[in-house]
Amino acid sequence: MIAWLRIAFAAVVILAVSIVFMPLQVLALRFDWRLRRRLPRVWHRIVCYCLGIRVRVMGKLEDRRPLMLCSNHSSWLDIMVLSAVADVAFIAKIEVSDWPIFGTLAKLQKSVFVVREERRKTGHQANEIAGRMADGEIVVLFPEGTTSDGNRLLEVKSSLFGAAAMAVPYSPTGTVVVQPVAVAYTRVHGIAMGRYHRPLAAWPGDIELLPHLLDIVRCGAIDAEVSFGEAVDYRAKTSRKEVSATIALRIRNLLNSRLRGREIS
Repeated sequence: MIAWLRIAFAAVVILAVSIVFMPLQVLALRFDWRLRRRLPRVWHRIVCYCLGIRVRVMGKLEDRRPLMLCSNHSSWLDIMVLSAVADVAFIAKIEVSDWPIFGTLAKLQKSVFVVREERRKTGHQANEIAGRMADGEIVVLFPEGTTSDGNRLLEVKSSLFGAAAMAVPYSPTGTVVVQPVAVAYTRVHGIAMGRYHRPLAAWPGDIELLPHLLDIVRCGAIDAEVSFGEAVDYRAKTSRKEVSATIALRIRNLLNSRLRGREIS
């Protein structure tokens, strides 16, 4: 009974806030107001509160621009959590644009949808990402290219860092800042999750979205820890594979530290 009351409360509040925010966001997108970057953060903070997602931030978001954040990816919750922390836009696969609810939200946040299988479109998409970054937007890349079980970082695809390389000529300093970020789901109702319970938050992709969403709301108390790591400067002569390897190592270390409950040095 309590779980269903929690679901009802969350649904009513999120719906009410969305009715107010969505028309404003549509206008902000239409006229390219700066507000279009800020409204999603407020909306996601409210949604995280309603879902019972408690976000803790460690480290510091880079002040330098252009900035690309590279994060591990275990769930649709990552988007909610990262959006609640900073004014960001996401690089997403084209299939996301057709998802119910989440596709609409992604469009309202002006995500960049990429078609990885069609190389002829890659240059145009990379140019769009580069232009957005050069304009001061923070772009989030999930370099694994898919979701994991939340207990580890999958193989990082160096090809996805092409957008950072494309943005270098647009940067006044000739440098694009690439910062590693780890999102770790560590506790449920204040108790350490462990490997067994982490699938409660993780969404590997073979689980239906609606049941997973309902499980999150019924739970009502999940701790998410966002750790910002040391950034890498990407320049014209920088090796994409070296940057990819460095970022992967730093994300993995950040993630493992949080999952084990250790402070990051």
